[in-house]
Order: sequence, then C-alpha cells, then structure tokens
Amino acid sequence: MKPEMIAPAHPSARSLQAIGAKQARLGTGAPSRRIHAGIAAKVAAGITALALGAAALPALAQTPPVPADAPQPPHQMGHDKKAHPAMARLTVTAEGESAAQPDLATISLGVSVQAETAAAAMAENATRQQTVIDKLKAEGIEARDIQTSGLSLSPVQNYSQDGKPPVITGYMAQNMVTLRVRDLARLGPVLDMLVEAGANEINGINFTREDTTEAEDAARTNAVAAAHHKAEVMAEAAGMKLGRLIALSDGAVSNGPRPMMMATANDAKGRATPIEAGELSISASVSATYALIAADGAAE
Repeated sequence: MKPEMIAPAHPSARSLQAIGAKQARLGTGAPSRRIHAGIAAKVAAGITALALGAAALPALAQTPPVPADAPQPPHQMGHDKKAHPAMARLTVTAEGESAAQPDLATISLGVSVQAETAAAAMAENATRQQTVIDKLKAEGIEARDIQTSGLSLSPVQNYSQDGKPPVITGYMAQNMVTLRVRDLARLGPVLDMLVEAGANEINGINFTREDTTEAEDAARTNAVAAAHHKAEVMAEAAGMKLGRLIALSDGAVSNGPRPMMMATANDAKGRATPIEAGELSISASVSATYALIAADGAAE
C-alpha cells in the first residue's frame, strides 16, 4: 500500500485574525495603542494572505495534467476556410525604341613610323605625333578630348630567307590617340587636316550622344505601351480580359547606329572626307505581369 499523504494543518484565517486583534489590544496609552493596532493589522493581513495561499497548494498539486492530444478550446481551434484557386496571371516582355541624333564622334588615330634603329623610329614618331596634336589644338579641339591610347615599338623582321632565322631590318614605332570631336559638321575636314599633318593610322569612328536621358525615357514609354498591347491581345485570345498591373520591371537599355549620310562642308581643295554619322537607336525592354479576369467579369 502506498502511504497516505497528509496535508499539514494550516491555521484558519479567522484564528489568525483573532491573534492579530489580541496583539492590537496590547500596549498602554492612546498613541501607543494606535501604533500597535496599525502594525498588528498589517501583520494579520500578511498572515491571512500566506494562509490562503498555503491552503490552495494541495488543490493545485492534485490538478491532473492536460493530455497532449486533448482537443483545444473552441476559441483556439482553426476555422475551416474554403480554398481559393490561385489568381490567373499573365507575364509579358516587350521592347520599345526611340531615335536620337549623335552629337559626339570618337576617333582612334595616330602615327606609325619605320626606321633602321629603334631610337630613330621613336624620335621620328614623336615629332610627327606632336605635330598632329598641335594641329588638333589649333583647330579648337580641347585637351580633355585628346588622350593617348596606345604606344608600341616592335622590330621589323624579314622571313624571306628559307631555312634561316628571320633578319631584323628595322623598327616600327606607333603612337595612337583617342580623339573626341563635338562639332560633327567639322569632322570630315578635321580628318583631312590630321592626315596632312602626319597621321597615317585611323582605326575607327564611333558616334554617340552625351545625354541620352530623353531618348531612353521615350524608349521605356514605348516599351510599356507595347507590353500592355501584347498582354491585351494574349488575354483576348485566351477568352479573358486583362486585369490590373501586378508587377513591372525594367531591362537593359542599349543604343546603336542607324546609317544616315551626313553632309560635310567643302574646302578650298575639294570635297572633304565623307562621313556617315548615323542616327542612334535607343532601345529599352520591360517585363510586365497582369491579372486575368474571366469573360463574365469575375477575377480568376
């Protein structure tokens, strides 16, 4: 047999209050009685609270634990909700374009010189390249628009002798600069002038525009309109209607030339070198996601 657990006896609240009242009657004199009565009342109240708490401990100890699989109270239980189908969506991508006139030309040009010795090649190259740069500045090209982009010195070898090592016959010195011309109407005459000054290397011309913000904005606007039209066509083909715009993202912006002949001025010696400046084509791409609405008007 298991031994019985006997709860310890606790004094009742009434007996504790009687003790406190009896203690309050001790003492002589009115002031003394009031002081002792206040202290006794506080002590009695504290003892009563302790007694009530101690009396409740056995009841708490006997409360059985709640099983883990017990059902939750009604207010904690989840409510059954009808599952709604996912909203139908349509994602499209589209591109838009705009045109812009270039206002800046970038040219790679320079001087190449061959001499019997490396020192002679470098010296002659430096003299001729300096003449070209001085001529550019005299024509109003700013120093910030002239930048050295390449400098090289290499031997010139003869491989014509069969079975024998190549023979060095001289040295080639090359000095290249990157030039920016902001007045495109003068581009042809400037190139002719550079060749006359000693430049014998021209490795390409690139046309750009310094500020393409306006053209890029127009391209993006056209891309968004194209995406909306494309989504409307696809939604109608699927027997639905186009709903609200859910997401819209911007892609890369690119630009390239459109060939277009640029007229150049004539000089005293005849027609200047013809140049095709081109027209810049700015393109932008967007991706748009729309909600689809059923033909009866209810959102899917």
